[in-house]
Amino acid sequence: MKTALTDRLGLSLPIIQAPMAGTSTPELAAAVSNAGALGSISIASVGAAGGRRQIQALKALTTRPFNVNVFCHKPTPPDPARDRVWIDSLRPIFTQFGAAPPEALNEIYQSFLTDDAKLAVLLDEKPAVVSFHFGLPDPDRIAALKAADCVLIASATTPQEGRLAQAAGIDMVMAQGVEAGGHRGVFDPADDPRFATLPLTRLLTRELDIPSIAAGGIMDGAGIAAALALGAAGAQLGTAFVSCPESAANAAYRAALASPRAERTRVSPVISGRPARGIENAFMQRADEALVAAYPYAYDIGKALNAAASLQGDDGYAPQWAGQAAPLTRALPAAELVEVLAQEARAAIRDLQRLL
Repeated sequence: MKTALTDRLGLSLPIIQAPMAGTSTPELAAAVSNAGALGSISIASVGAAGGRRQIQALKALTTRPFNVNVFCHKPTPPDPARDRVWIDSLRPIFTQFGAAPPEALNEIYQSFLTDDAKLAVLLDEKPAVVSFHFGLPDPDRIAALKAADCVLIASATTPQEGRLAQAAGIDMVMAQGVEAGGHRGVFDPADDPRFATLPLTRLLTRELDIPSIAAGGIMDGAGIAAALALGAAGAQLGTAFVSCPESAANAAYRAALASPRAERTRVSPVISGRPARGIENAFMQRADEALVAAYPYAYDIGKALNAAASLQGDDGYAPQWAGQAAPLTRALPAAELVEVLAQEARAAIRDLQRLL
């Protein structure tokens, strides 16, 4: 299964483990990379010092290429009036758990667009791959990372976003379909046509001169083979790796993925302020999406609500990110899962060749 992705990075397999913040760990990424695929971590939800620690921990576990992900959302100015509406709308739920909401919301995640310290970490540590979500960095940051020999991958949820990534000098695009678990990578959440993975992948592979990688709803080797058949250089899987023992998912998250609840995932902005797909929960059902605060301010109160509910044994307010094919999850060690995925993909390709 040689592709532009495997050739460029020296991988054995065109498989990427998605950098899902909250579940990806250096141990998980290292196991995937050591198995011949591309492991990933996200440093979007930590500061520069925490990001450096994660990268160095991963380097201690593998000499193979790995991916480091950052968020490129447009910074949102504080809006206390809007935040107050969201806080007050959630106050009754906090009261139910014997807690009070925060009276002000903080910008808990700094965008990579303005985070010079995190850029310095990446330039020092020089990971083989740096990936971007929610948008693109400015030309100077792109040039600096390319000068450090980092391969750059950007999420694209539409053909237009793919064209913008190519024009900016990005090396590969991640065709993220609406089936994908976690946050939508859409540049503008107010303008999301919600392309599915397969049509988006095909449109990008036909139109762009740079490689495209399929992401969203891919859980097994048959899905990987389908992506390759459409011209993709590889496939990114996120939900498939959440149940691996090396992930940071807690017991409630793992139980949800193994239960009938995994059949119902939903895209909602209520947890963080940006649309994200996760297992449908009480937060998504009870909160009024029309009132939600902006990202990442909404995430500040979302974390507080989850903490209050968790103290009462209720996981209905936790972000259990999962794609639409979540019922196909398998709780296997990461290296074993990579091998199973490769075997399944090869078998699917052979079956297709026999049919033709």
